[in-house]
Amino acid sequence: MLGHFAQLTGAADVDTWLNSLVEMTARFTGCPLTQLYLLDATHTRLTRTSQWLDGTLQQEPASMPSDYDGEQLLQYCLSQNRMLSLAPLDTSLHQTGFLPSSVEAWRSLLCLPLQDAQGHAIGVLVAANTANHEFSGMAESLSDLGRFVMGQMQLLQRLRGAVRPTPIETPVSRPCARDYGLIGDSPRMRAVYGLIGKVLHNPVSVLLTGETGTGKELVARAIHDCGARRSQAFIVQNCAALPEHLLESELFGYRKGAFTGAERDHEGLFDAANGGTLFLDEIGDMPLTLQAKLLRVLQEGEVRPLGSTRTHRVDVRIVAATHQDLHKRVEEGRFREDLYYRLSIFPIELPPLRERDQDILRLARHFADNACRFLKRDTVRWSDAALEQLAGYGFPGNVRELKGLVERAVLLCESGELLPMHFNLRKLDDELDSTMNLRERLDRVERNLLVDCLRKNGGNQSQAARELGLPRRTLLYRMERLKISPAEI
Repeated sequence: MLGHFAQLTGAADVDTWLNSLVEMTARFTGCPLTQLYLLDATHTRLTRTSQWLDGTLQQEPASMPSDYDGEQLLQYCLSQNRMLSLAPLDTSLHQTGFLPSSVEAWRSLLCLPLQDAQGHAIGVLVAANTANHEFSGMAESLSDLGRFVMGQMQLLQRLRGAVRPTPIETPVSRPCARDYGLIGDSPRMRAVYGLIGKVLHNPVSVLLTGETGTGKELVARAIHDCGARRSQAFIVQNCAALPEHLLESELFGYRKGAFTGAERDHEGLFDAANGGTLFLDEIGDMPLTLQAKLLRVLQEGEVRPLGSTRTHRVDVRIVAATHQDLHKRVEEGRFREDLYYRLSIFPIELPPLRERDQDILRLARHFADNACRFLKRDTVRWSDAALEQLAGYGFPGNVRELKGLVERAVLLCESGELLPMHFNLRKLDDELDSTMNLRERLDRVERNLLVDCLRKNGGNQSQAARELGLPRRTLLYRMERLKISPAEI
């Protein structure tokens, strides 16, 4: 190891240091496989920068999205900032898709977090062996070695005045959780997925906006479940559900004797969510006095329970949501301007369902299948007329309204086929529908039907054309005219 350090004294590029780290780890541990994974500057992508396998250095970068949910061992090591040593390694119990295939099964594994000067995990050093191998005696030395190399890497980056470029992304063989557990392939939802990926492993507050029923709580839970705090609590509080004094005691807790009836100490939701995520729904309805206390939690990370003279620190990620225009409420003096700017560091606007035309029928089928499973009955079929009716509806209540309509229709359905008569759709006279001419309305209905038929047939255009009673050439023409891309199917 000293010899390697002597050779590195003149190295002036980052790759040489990183490659030497995996080689030295392999020689020090006697393992045939060592890997190095690094987070990018925004913590939104984990990339394997180098790999040492059977005495050969491999530099084919492979990256995975920010949730890397399918690689739970790497995720645990990064999110907990703790070493993970498994010997023997049970591949039937642990997910090891990040390890290359081997003639002999991998029997032992070490995942060691690499830290920056502040002690934050910025990467993972992996060592694996086909024999049972005990790593506990080597972990401390490897950790020191990794810290030294990470320090050199950051020093070289500062001297060059630029951050190390992100390697070219290579698709992983086994993708992570698709769309963070959400449903939808429309461009608007794809934009939402991109924003979620940017904020998963960053501790900033998130403000979710959008109309009622667009799924703000689902997005908040996705941010928690796919992020670094997934092993801690996720707590929900609707700020409009309680009067001011009760909401204050629920959020901040209280001490015995703080008020009449306070017979014992009570832990608040900030303490209950310590290390995890607190989702504050309908934040726009929070009273002004509580907004000032919430601002202090966001700025200082400190909480003072009712009846106490002391504050204590908490580590809570705040995800807030509202369907109101907070900027307008600030102008009206009903929402604190400083809190608004503190919460809106990273806003995510959820689109209404009427702007996600191609997602409507997919969501409807999903809700129908779930309702059938809950009722323990056979899956219902969909009539073309029912699908057409849903595709042309505006859904002022968004996804929540669609879910209720479909569940009610499944309950009413006795023949095993959903018909228009099973759906109680309101007649809408909103601004959006009034601005659409007949051709635009017909195109929207036709587009949804074509996308749904193609998805049902697994993207097979010939089968879809036969089912629709169209020549394949006509189907291709309609797809091109309605701008239906293969990515939507």
